[in-house]
Amino acid sequence: MPALQGKRVLFGVTGSIAAYKAAEWVRALVQEEALVQVILTEAAERFVTPLSFATLSGAPVQRDLFAGAGEDPIMHISLSREADVFLIAPASAQTIAKLATGMADNLLTAAVLAARIPVLLCPAMNVNMYRHPATQANLRRLRQYGYLVLEPGSGELACGEVGEGRLADWADAREALLRIFAAQDLRGLKILVTAGPTREAIDPVRYLSNRSSGKMGFALARTAMRRGAAVTLVTGPVALPAPPGVEVIRVQSAHEMAEAVFARAPQSRVLVKAAAVADFTVAAPAEHKIKKSGEELSLPLSATVDILRELGARKEPRQLLVGFAAESQAHYQEGERKLREKNLDLIVVNDVLDGQSGFAVDTNQVTLIGKNGRQEMPLLSKEDTADRIWDAVRALLDAQDAVAD
Repeated sequence: MPALQGKRVLFGVTGSIAAYKAAEWVRALVQEEALVQVILTEAAERFVTPLSFATLSGAPVQRDLFAGAGEDPIMHISLSREADVFLIAPASAQTIAKLATGMADNLLTAAVLAARIPVLLCPAMNVNMYRHPATQANLRRLRQYGYLVLEPGSGELACGEVGEGRLADWADAREALLRIFAAQDLRGLKILVTAGPTREAIDPVRYLSNRSSGKMGFALARTAMRRGAAVTLVTGPVALPAPPGVEVIRVQSAHEMAEAVFARAPQSRVLVKAAAVADFTVAAPAEHKIKKSGEELSLPLSATVDILRELGARKEPRQLLVGFAAESQAHYQEGERKLREKNLDLIVVNDVLDGQSGFAVDTNQVTLIGKNGRQEMPLLSKEDTADRIWDAVRALLDAQDAVAD
């Protein structure tokens, strides 16, 4: 199911050269089966047309504060009553100033003033306009009012200058929307997640690694952040963008991952080890590229630190430790053994031989095994799987808190 399916988005577009990007945002929302109602200001119509947005959204565009014959006489109130979130992108300096002072001189500003739903502002303007003390003061005031502000991007602007002021990327706006809609049941928690493979150097060119893509760990980090947690993600080398709002620590080897994890574990309430860390490393990596000199090559290996076992040994009474087990046989038995031997609170087991589950793919089918039994999950997207895992973690935390009380 698309993450934004059925969400009702009131989308305000103001007078900025970035208004053309708003059309792509509307398209993206509709593709995720969100219901979009667009408001255009008069200034926005200097850059884009109502017809474009009506076509993309599938709904008439609203433009006028005062109703015509047969129209809703309180449109500025009705619009937000029928929406779940008010997204304003781009938000021009002019509109930001009006909202900060409570002006209601057009349909958009009046609708914002009447809204009792979350309001997300996405500023876009010239760098000097953005940096101006008046604009910054207005944004501070809007945050004090409870509005959410997505910081603009930085780079070359339409005017040719370089700096802040570029409309944020849709991926960041989408993440902000998902956080608005997510239950904030992990707020106040510090969570440490590991992801991806490690690489153990053979020589300056080659390395030992595995098939982990990091997708499951990154999904866990994203969804925990949406639910209000302060998340640190320690990841091996992967081709994935950093999740917005997550502290990302990038490492290469099992040794580097162990150091990064052990340094941050004591400050974390929940530890989730989703990384596929190498069990062995090359005992003595070559300083120069190894040349082919025969039919065979002997490569002495030595065991790496078992990070999960060590975390289990060091675990504080109030900490929660979650492990992963990618198995090809005896899945439940292996999961239960690791749960017991490594002092885990929960282990997530999946079948790596299933083409729809495990490495590289965007779906997963897992079994959650805890001290009180197991729970089998259906095939889900990795983000939905991550949310199910956090649901289980939240239940375990509640049980811990109940005992402590």
